[in-house]
Amino acid sequence: WLAQFAEPAEAVDNVLKYLQKHQREEIRELLCTSMEDYVPSDVNLEDFFQNGSYECEAARKADVPQWVLDALAKAKLAPFVINVLILRSTFLRVQVENMQRPSAHCTALPIRQVIYGLLLRVSHSTEDASPSKQTNELPVVCEFDRCQKTLKKTFVQAASLPPDFCDDRFPLDKLMEMPVSCRQMLLLETLGVKMSSLEPIPSHLQLPLAVTCYWIRCSEPKVKLNQLKALLLMIVLGELQRITDDPDPAVLPAEDDSIACNEFLKWKEKKLQNNNFDLDAAHSFCQWQCCLQMGLYLNRLLGTPLSEPDLSRLYTGTLVHRLYQELKSAPSVENLFLLSPKMAQLYLVLLNTMESMVSPDFFQKMTKTRSESCKKRKASRKKKTATRRAVPETQHSCNVNRFAALEVDD
Repeated sequence: WLAQFAEPAEAVDNVLKYLQKHQREEIRELLCTSMEDYVPSDVNLEDFFQNGSYECEAARKADVPQWVLDALAKAKLAPFVINVLILRSTFLRVQVENMQRPSAHCTALPIRQVIYGLLLRVSHSTEDASPSKQTNELPVVCEFDRCQKTLKKTFVQAASLPPDFCDDRFPLDKLMEMPVSCRQMLLLETLGVKMSSLEPIPSHLQLPLAVTCYWIRCSEPKVKLNQLKALLLMIVLGELQRITDDPDPAVLPAEDDSIACNEFLKWKEKKLQNNNFDLDAAHSFCQWQCCLQMGLYLNRLLGTPLSEPDLSRLYTGTLVHRLYQELKSAPSVENLFLLSPKMAQLYLVLLNTMESMVSPDFFQKMTKTRSESCKKRKASRKKKTATRRAVPETQHSCNVNRFAALEVDD
């Protein structure tokens, strides 16, 4: 249809003919404003793809540090970062979660606040700052998230950073000059773990395990032991497939790893007996993903003080749900990779590490509470049965009051 017009203005005029006269000028203005977004960019992409150089006038005017621009251009930083820096707002995407509970992103709020603090901190030595502006008020970011099934706007205050990050030596443009140990410490303190606890873990799995520890401590409702086991089993199975699909050329692949992988694939092909969708479990795993996402963003912003995992091997939603369902009815699923001593050992190391990083009775408390509530329900049912039996049999034949059988003698 557009091909019949010589220029866009002529096409706009023809569109407006179909509207009522009093609407035309307003719609013309809206169309022209929208069309401005389609003007070719002045950025020279040829230079970027050939030489890796990136120049953007809009970015220069926004006073974004060069290392941030380079990282954004190479997709080492997420668009989330530039939205916070320039717009001071961000949209948090909704997953398949329990809409009656608070958004899954609520669990990762403290991590986001640290990111906001790093991105928006203002130098304390600004010469032209007036006394009224020299306040200790922390910057604020506008977050758009869901509240049940509606969109909600919330203003979130950035976190107050440790002293090393607040002085004038390392503003955002010099963040990469800060010692790696300091950046790593900020990451681990945000996630609430110590490096000594992560040392038994392979380096590329340390960040996911630190995030998992944070998730266990901060999620609401509390994480169940089978949910943690399902997550760790999935991570180990991802490792098993990685070493069998892409073996290290310097190391011969172990035969038992290949056998274990084949057994896992056979199990995967079997039909799940209990395929009911557990919405609360889905919500909990969504919380883990939100924590992992923000943990990755913070790690990248700090120059990756911890190695990053291969995300394609790390998480599969359908697999983790199936593992969780199987664990509830058949705990033997934990033996999926028993044929591979290396993978069995890795699973035990991950599980023991996680249990050592939370309070010793964290999961036992939950189990005890559930068993106690079951006992109470059983006792309550017995009491009701005994009460019903205490009703005199003569009352059952009473024709005057049909509710007489519900009476209880003192």
